[in-house]
Amino acid sequence: MQFNLKSVKVQLTVFLAGFGAYLIVTGNDRDFLLSLLLAVVLAVAFEAALLFVTRKKVTVSESAVVTGFILGFVLTADQRNWLGIYAAAACFAIASKHIICFKGKHIFNPAAFGIVLAMFFFNAQTAWKGTYLWYVLLPAGFYFVYKMRKFEVLLGYGVAALSIFAVQALAQGSGLANIFGYLSYFFIAIMLIEPKTTPMTQMGKVVFGIIAAILIFIFNNAGIKCDAELSGLLLANMAVPVLNKLKGRQGIKAK
Repeated sequence: MQFNLKSVKVQLTVFLAGFGAYLIVTGNDRDFLLSLLLAVVLAVAFEAALLFVTRKKVTVSESAVVTGFILGFVLTADQRNWLGIYAAAACFAIASKHIICFKGKHIFNPAAFGIVLAMFFFNAQTAWKGTYLWYVLLPAGFYFVYKMRKFEVLLGYGVAALSIFAVQALAQGSGLANIFGYLSYFFIAIMLIEPKTTPMTQMGKVVFGIIAAILIFIFNNAGIKCDAELSGLLLANMAVPVLNKLKGRQGIKAK
């Protein structure tokens, strides 16, 4: 891995490392420090091993580091056999990048795929560390949305999510301001806009954001035992090949 600060993935890595350090220091959370480091090491190790087997070359990729950080933020170490769960999630995440592909691109958000499978097979639990610190995550999210050219995804998701939750809040007689408390800002700023598993066309991006918001709302209210954000994102990922066929200007690839 080359440390090039012009790379969006390197910038994202720096942000996640800094945000993690902030949470560890302010919360005096040594367990989070251990689990975060372990998640990164496991993701990097699994991808390095896989690439060595397939390409006979040891490589540390930026995307594996980012995937590891996301696993560390989303999963909780406060559960039985957490070490095995982290290893399984990292293995599933990395494998999905190289095995479940369409036209040379992986279909599913790797971290989301790894966590959901770990939840299904090993009863893994999520914590979403720092996800409600909007004053940190929203500025970072807007920056990465700009760099990744995914503003339309954020627009579609934001309009749909706020509209749906506003109707629910009015129906339940609660204040409209409360809807902002329903949103997972780590999910929005980091996972929703992942460039390779979201559409390339403008219209496709908007529709993708809307689909993700609707699915997440349904999962949140259906009483199904799952993580609503991750499950909704994975189902929306499956629609990307179709959404890429929608008319609209194709976005610029993030560097």
